[in-house]
Amino acid sequence: MTRGGGGRPFSGHILYRWRLQFDNGYWYTTELKDFAKTIGIPFASRLRKDELEDCIKLFLKTGKIESPTNRSFSIPSTKDVDLGLSLDLPVAAYTNDRKTKDFIEQEARKMAPCLRRKSGACYRLNRWREEKLAKGVRITYGDLVREYVRLNQTKGPFVQIPHGRYINFLSDFLKAEKRATREQALKVWEELKTLDAPKNYRSWKKLQSSKAK
Repeated sequence: MTRGGGGRPFSGHILYRWRLQFDNGYWYTTELKDFAKTIGIPFASRLRKDELEDCIKLFLKTGKIESPTNRSFSIPSTKDVDLGLSLDLPVAAYTNDRKTKDFIEQEARKMAPCLRRKSGACYRLNRWREEKLAKGVRITYGDLVREYVRLNQTKGPFVQIPHGRYINFLSDFLKAEKRATREQALKVWEELKTLDAPKNYRSWKKLQSSKAK
């Protein structure tokens, strides 16, 4: 197995040790991008944090460098928002700016006047859009608005996102620790980030139990 940039080979033992450190550590996006560039992951600076983690985990497990997405990283000459957003406009050069967000929100409220924002809906809308475009499916801004309405009207909590360790931890902590405040949950999360342990509530609870013995 070799470094993506053509450097010296890494032994399986070294990759295994790195994988344990990676899984138990908390990594900022800038750190992930720097490491991804070092091992030769293409378009590292334009990948999302979860995509960077997927690429790095694959490398640490197999020594292979693979792109986590079929998204195009070419820079469009004209953005959709510059053409004038409308429901029948095809999504081609989407920009996640305030004007686009406001358009989707305003059109969604025309379809569902009593619509209430649901935590996680915007994130899932972006992933839905990316997946459709990566598969070559033609979608319009009307499709985006309808999907946004559907997501916000979904009953019950969304299924947890594997890479959303911070969000998942806070959700699990506040659900299990009945009298805990958000401030307490954030403080515990900051402590957990510094420990050599998986970044989830179950791991933290196990550490607390071992301390109590």
